[in-house]
Amino acid sequence: MKKEIFGEDTKIIWTDKKRYFGMPISFTRYSLVEKEGSWIKLFLDTGFLSTKHEEVLVYRIFDISVRQTLGDKIFNVGSLYLYCKDESLEYFNIIRVKNPFKVRDIISDYIEKEREEKGFRIGEFHG
Repeated sequence: MKKEIFGEDTKIIWTDKKRYFGMPISFTRYSLVEKEGSWIKLFLDTGFLSTKHEEVLVYRIFDISVRQTLGDKIFNVGSLYLYCKDESLEYFNIIRVKNPFKVRDIISDYIEKEREEKGFRIGEFHG
């Protein structure tokens, strides 16, 4: 995902592609992007000829699970399953990315940062 898509006042925090045997040879792209003074979102783009775009504000994520198969461990990849409180997106799955535990920590840090800045607590998302 290119910075031109979001504008000059954005910062791409993390980006990766879905991997096969540790190599990023797919048309599934993930990005964590911050727009200064506005929002931090996770983006998912899939497809080549026809593209599907998904996005979620990080403060709406309330749980993250990481899963690794034996093959994933060999290639240092893994999948993150994010549970969201969003009208259109209940789950946001990040499949087979490099360094999944590092990615989890990056996303978690930004979730807490956004909640603190916006004054949200996790209880406000349940019910």
